[in-house]
Amino acid sequence: MRQNRAVLTLGLSTMAMTASFVIWSVFSPIAGQLKELLHLSSIQMSLLIAAPVLLGSIMRIPMGIYTDRFGGRRVFTATMLFLIVPLLAAASTQSYWVLLLCALFIGVAGTTFAISMTYVSRWFPPERQGLVLGLAGIGNLGGAVASYTLPFIFNSYGFQWVFWSLAILMACVSVIFWAGTTDLPAPAKAKTFKQSMAVMQDQATWYLSLFYFLTFGGFVAFGAYLPTFLTDMFHLPATDAGIKTAGFVLIATLIRPLGGYWADRFGSRKVLVVVFTGIVVTSLVMAVFTSHFSVFFTSCYAAAILLGLGNGAVFKMVPEVSASNIGAVTGIVGAAGGVGGFFPPILLGMIKDLTGAYSLGFVLLALFACVCLRMNYSTKRMELRNQEAAA
Repeated sequence: MRQNRAVLTLGLSTMAMTASFVIWSVFSPIAGQLKELLHLSSIQMSLLIAAPVLLGSIMRIPMGIYTDRFGGRRVFTATMLFLIVPLLAAASTQSYWVLLLCALFIGVAGTTFAISMTYVSRWFPPERQGLVLGLAGIGNLGGAVASYTLPFIFNSYGFQWVFWSLAILMACVSVIFWAGTTDLPAPAKAKTFKQSMAVMQDQATWYLSLFYFLTFGGFVAFGAYLPTFLTDMFHLPATDAGIKTAGFVLIATLIRPLGGYWADRFGSRKVLVVVFTGIVVTSLVMAVFTSHFSVFFTSCYAAAILLGLGNGAVFKMVPEVSASNIGAVTGIVGAAGGVGGFFPPILLGMIKDLTGAYSLGFVLLALFACVCLRMNYSTKRMELRNQEAAA
């Protein structure tokens, strides 16, 4: 009975996270139409796209902690029901500033990553959590679903129906999730927010945050900026670039469970050695071959595989840092990954303006992967010292 409940919890949590990530990604796919409809500047449009990303990343920390305290069923359902309010408000306005405020609150959808990971991890033993959390992470596909469906809804039915349809979706998913899930018994004594945040004093929390800043941040950054690479450097049509970018997102997301499975079987640190080394190589290849489409594009898809594997392997390590504070660690690491996806596109734009090319950006990515490779070695030495001390 417990096993069946666990599988159902995993399935419904993945469904709910996918629906929430469609909402979290609502502004990027319809940015061009919104810019024309509301006569927005490029800066205004950038703020509208960035607002949900930033809040959804930072708020993962408290939401992970609250999931530990109050249970995933309650927190997940309450979050989804809350999202209906800014969606309906966004559908009812054509004021940019009201829409920006709605975008900020829509960012709460991004916190469902921390809620889902914390909730699901409680239902499975440690030796299976790599694969299970990788499967739960498939909810990231919500971004790809948004890219395919929302422009069609906008063009066919208008601005308001984009947000009305998502509000209806959220209401339906909330009811299904509440009806099909249950919470495990709460801890006898719930930790305070301050006690939960004590994990920030653990070096391992910072190491994992750095790793996820690279792997998930790289996934988000490529997903956001790859269309620009393909249209700017190789003059591909926007539709062709969008399809190729969707392929990148699909590969990186679907291979994530394999990274978790290999982490279960061989150990997260061994998987990450391969991932970080591979990112160094692919980044340098992209830096050198920015004018050769086939080599550059093949390297991008190789990077998608590596980043997806890395995402799965990193989250296998999260319960190992603090089994009693999974929500706090999940929130902190997840926030680092979200923020990691926000800054690279800005940096790449600056590099392009200053140097006329993107090559330096890929070199910096390779250097950052080298730092993560070194830190991964440090975590292994730290683990060996702890084992010796325990003996």
